[in-house]
Amino acid sequence: MHLSQETFDSLFIASGLVTKDDLSLARDEAKKQGKSPFDTLISLGKISEAHLAEVLATYYEVPIFDAKRSETEDDALMRLPQAFIKTHRVFITAEDDTTVTLGMVDPGDADTIAEVRAMTGKWVNAAVVTMSSVAYALKKYRAAQGVVFDAHRAAVEAQDGESASIIETLDALLEHAITLGASDLHVEPLENMLVVRARIDGIMQEIASFPKSFSAPLVARIKVIANLQVDEHNAPQDGRFRANADAAGTIDIRVNIMPVLHGEKAEMRLLRSTSRPITFRDIGLAPVQEALLEAEVHKPHGMILVTGPTGHGKTTTLYAILHKLNSPKVNITTIEDPIEYEFPHVNQTQVNARAGITFANGLRSLLRQNPDIIMVGEIRDEETADIAVHAALTGHLVLSSLHTNDAPSALPRLVDMGVEPFLLASTINAVVAQRLVRKICPTCIYSYKISPEIKRAITAQKKALGDTHIKTVPETLYRGKGCSVCGGSGFLGQVAVFEIMAMNDELRELAQKQTGAAVIRKQAIKGGMTTMFEDGLQKVERGVTTIEEVLRVVQE
Repeated sequence: MHLSQETFDSLFIASGLVTKDDLSLARDEAKKQGKSPFDTLISLGKISEAHLAEVLATYYEVPIFDAKRSETEDDALMRLPQAFIKTHRVFITAEDDTTVTLGMVDPGDADTIAEVRAMTGKWVNAAVVTMSSVAYALKKYRAAQGVVFDAHRAAVEAQDGESASIIETLDALLEHAITLGASDLHVEPLENMLVVRARIDGIMQEIASFPKSFSAPLVARIKVIANLQVDEHNAPQDGRFRANADAAGTIDIRVNIMPVLHGEKAEMRLLRSTSRPITFRDIGLAPVQEALLEAEVHKPHGMILVTGPTGHGKTTTLYAILHKLNSPKVNITTIEDPIEYEFPHVNQTQVNARAGITFANGLRSLLRQNPDIIMVGEIRDEETADIAVHAALTGHLVLSSLHTNDAPSALPRLVDMGVEPFLLASTINAVVAQRLVRKICPTCIYSYKISPEIKRAITAQKKALGDTHIKTVPETLYRGKGCSVCGGSGFLGQVAVFEIMAMNDELRELAQKQTGAAVIRKQAIKGGMTTMFEDGLQKVERGVTTIEEVLRVVQE
């Protein structure tokens, strides 16, 4: 909501559609579920979509656009990525040489207007649309996209993999995956066919299939543009390239080629440069967690570690910390693999094994650059761990990531990597552990009462994790029905669940004694640490995600 509370209240009371009590209820529900008051007023049945559009159109002095009754050209509609339309609830209704008209559920969203202006290079005029119009536009978008993609695939099959169609097909696959908001694209040879799958909101989905004869030339094309050896078929290879996607701009693509049973499999990680800095609120930190982490990252020296599996947002959290600390008054240097977002005033170095730049020797060189703050993308080996810990000990603030299941496990993991326990006790400020869960689609969310089976599953998980201190279990749960906005999945986007272990005297003493992770965890909880499972249950209670999602990730 981009209206002040006072303006919001007076606007809707003056319309005669709602009372003060209605607004108070809507605000409480919106806060609980992490939704906008606009959505809540509609879901509570206090106003209709049409009434909301009329009020906003009058206030902002903009027209109303109805996607079902007015014509939208496919080219204009598809100027924005599908994922952007879903997330921001906007779509382009018309376009000329200098201007685009942007249909918006919230025409007061100046940040989105600025993003669309940057993406299109044109002046943006706003119009009000309802969520039903957004859903209809997305349905039309998918239909248009499907026709283009299916027609292209048919042409490819007819040509049976001629070189021109290979290039076009890879371009189409990448564009399709980027439009769907995928984080990864997998090209997988099977015995009798080639399957292409995309990871969308953390879940794999098949998006295309081709004849088996298409497998080798498509992988060869990927090797060529990723600067890999085309004639190497028996060893893994890593590379990268850049692609330009309509409206999404330049995408960095990290490639891994791996020999498998029926040929070579290509995995492509799609790395988007975010259009704006990432904040603590963006990544899903609760206010208490946000305050705790902010206090820790502003300490002048020491180490902050972010832990979790691959693909669960560790780099995004590190970038949020960098954004918080970034200032012309400090010298920040990084060694990353890859660089996913460019920061002003930050000296960023890319790992390059061919040029001899690894995390370890890159970090050693960075220390001669007179840094105040150092970010090491990942601690992978004993040498990197040793250099990072000594850097933190000698007056630098060091940020890095590590692969562990939870925050307490980071301490014994570093000991296993050869770090002396007394050094850990002296240098670690905090450890952040996280997992990504899918968010419930705000358009089709509904509530239901918890079942005895789910209660038993929660109780069992509390015992398994040692989270028996969690006393309350939400009685009301939420999920998505599935709609055209979320593609029928009931989910839209991802958010992290966190646990932040801030070091105190008791934990430092345990670290020095080389205590196991279970004992450290018990002491951290006693000291007030909110566990990932506990944070997940809080997000379940607010309607951010489902209980099934939380149980899925904490059991990994």
